[in-house]
Parts: sequence; structure tokens; C-alpha cells
Amino acid sequence: MELTDRHGRKHRSLRISIVDKCDLRCTYCMPEDQHFLKREELMTRKEISTIAKLFVERHGITKIRITGGEPLVRPDAGDIVRDMAQLGVSLGLTTNAMTLDRHLDGLIAAGLKNLNISLDTFDAERFKKIARRDGFDRVWASILLALEKGLRVKVNMVVMRGVNEDEILRFVEFTREHDVHVRFIEFMPFAGNHWGRERVYTYAEMLGHIGSVHTVEKLIDDPHSTAKAYRVPGWPGTFAVISTVTEPFCGDCDRLRLTAEGKMRNCLFTREETDLLSALRRGEDIAPLIEANVLAKHAMLGGLPQFKPEKEEEVLHDLSERPMVSIGG
Repeated sequence: MELTDRHGRKHRSLRISIVDKCDLRCTYCMPEDQHFLKREELMTRKEISTIAKLFVERHGITKIRITGGEPLVRPDAGDIVRDMAQLGVSLGLTTNAMTLDRHLDGLIAAGLKNLNISLDTFDAERFKKIARRDGFDRVWASILLALEKGLRVKVNMVVMRGVNEDEILRFVEFTREHDVHVRFIEFMPFAGNHWGRERVYTYAEMLGHIGSVHTVEKLIDDPHSTAKAYRVPGWPGTFAVISTVTEPFCGDCDRLRLTAEGKMRNCLFTREETDLLSALRRGEDIAPLIEANVLAKHAMLGGLPQFKPEKEEEVLHDLSERPMVSIGG
């Protein structure tokens, strides 16, 4: 049966986090005092495969994205990708690309065709400040290598006012020579990332800034896309904005999430989770748990109020009790 929530929305996309650790400690997704799961608390490769197969065969999931943390810090990440590819779904992986060059050929051989790569700056010193580690050159080289090998590459930039909004045009310029898909993401509030409304550089501001320099054309978005896509006419690449904060796309969202310890979330911002892994380990049928979790989905933003830029006093700190690194990108 298809997974349909109480608002009539069908859900066909699943994000699976396979590890909560990361080889970077980016300021917007990992608090300084982050505590990581023990190995026995994580889903095993077999458990990931079992749960994913159930989502696909019994619940109509057609898209799976492997995430973390940083999925490539997990030794069996390539094997997990191979398992997911055998399910016949549209398959992708999100990575910070710090070690992607070592894994890329194996991932392609396993069946991977789509990559989301996180990069918030073209400046090596700024990269070090955001990521709390040196590594820009390695990430940049991996992006170019992935494009060279023919993968569909999306580059995700979290835009933070006073940090990197001055580089938006440079990221757009990247689409001039490369068939790459740049996605600008509004800075979202999560536990420990020191979010404040004054740090949100909005979708409207981004589009206005880009439009002051380039003529842009709106592209037709997939019905369930989280991104509003554009291109500079004649350029091979595209750019898009994910406006989660100022213009939520909840009405069309078809995404579900599974954390690294096997807890299901029906929204990125929800505080409610369903423990699938414990039930699976007890030998229970988890299908009813999945269906109940989807039915309980709120109309928007996990039941939280929409951000209103005109409200100066509004504070939405820590909308999620989990940091992004433990939810999955």
C-alpha cells in the first residue's frame, strides 16, 4: 500500500542516515559537544536492507538517498549503496566529499548515479572556519572528478547572512561551464547551531541578488521538489533555492527519514519519532508502525509555526531537538 498521510499526501522518497558521525564539524549542523551513537546502536547493513526493502516493496517508495552524518566514514557504505541499487529505486548519496575521491569508482560500480555534495564557500580559509577543518581543495577536486565521471551532481550551499552570502554569484557562475546543479539552502534552525532570524538570507533576497546581475529563467519543478529551480539562459547548469524557512514546501513534500539508529521521522522538523529498529530486532512486523507514523504527519513544519520575516521579535531557536548531523541531510 502507498504511504498516504491524513492530509492526502503520498510519500515515495526515503532518506536513510547510516551513521551519525562526520569527518567535519560544520558549525550549522554539529554542536561542539555532540555525542555519537555506539556501534551496536546503529542499524547494521542487513537491517538497513531489510527496512529499505519493506519501504519499497510494501509501501511504494521509489527514491532513496543515503545520508549521514557523513556516510562515507562508515566502512560498509559502498556495500549499502549496492544493496539499495538492487531495489530498483532512484538512488542518491549526500556527502561532504572529503574522501569521495577514494570511494567514487566503487560507488559508481555499486550503481550510484546521483550525488549531493555539501560546499558552503569557495574560500579555503572560510571553509576552515565553517567546517572546523581544512579541506577545501580536496572537496573541490572531488566535485570536478564526479562531474568528469558523468554523475549528476548537486552542490548544496547553506547561505548564512554575514558568513557567505557574498559568494552566491560565484556559485551561480559555476553553472556557466558545468552541468552542475547548485542549490542554495536557507539557514534552518536545529539544536546547537546558534540559529537566529537575523542570520537567514531569504529566498527572495537570493533571487533578487542574482537577478540584479543575471537574466534568469524559471524552470518547471518536479511536483514533489523541495527546490525552486532556475537557470541563466544558455548555461548548462542550473541553480535552485530551498526555502524551508520563509516559503515552506510542505504541501508537496513526499519525504520520510530514517535515522542511523532506525528511528523514523515524517518531517525534518518533527519532535516525534517511531523506533523501527527495536521493533525489528524483537521480530515484530514494522509495517503498521510505518503507516501510523505517516498518518500522524502534521500539515507543515512538524506542527511548528511558519517563520514570518516581518515579526522582529520572533525566535525559532532549536525547532528540532536533534542537531542536523544526527537526523540526516
